[in-house]
Amino acid sequence: MLREVWLFGGLAPSLLLYFLAAVVLFALVDPLLVRLDLYRLAWHAPLARFGLFLCLLSALVLST
Repeated sequence: MLREVWLFGGLAPSLLLYFLAAVVLFALVDPLLVRLDLYRLAWHAPLARFGLFLCLLSALVLST
């Protein structure tokens, strides 16, 4: 269940924390996929990157 989290003296939506965690995971996974040259298989590489980020974010949210 998504709740508000006390963060730096104020309330922040927990989705913000999931978003930041997804950014960190994406920053770790994306260079690996570039090094393996897997984005060449995608029709539109920026769209594939965005889809990967959304998959990571939704996996984090659904895991709680």
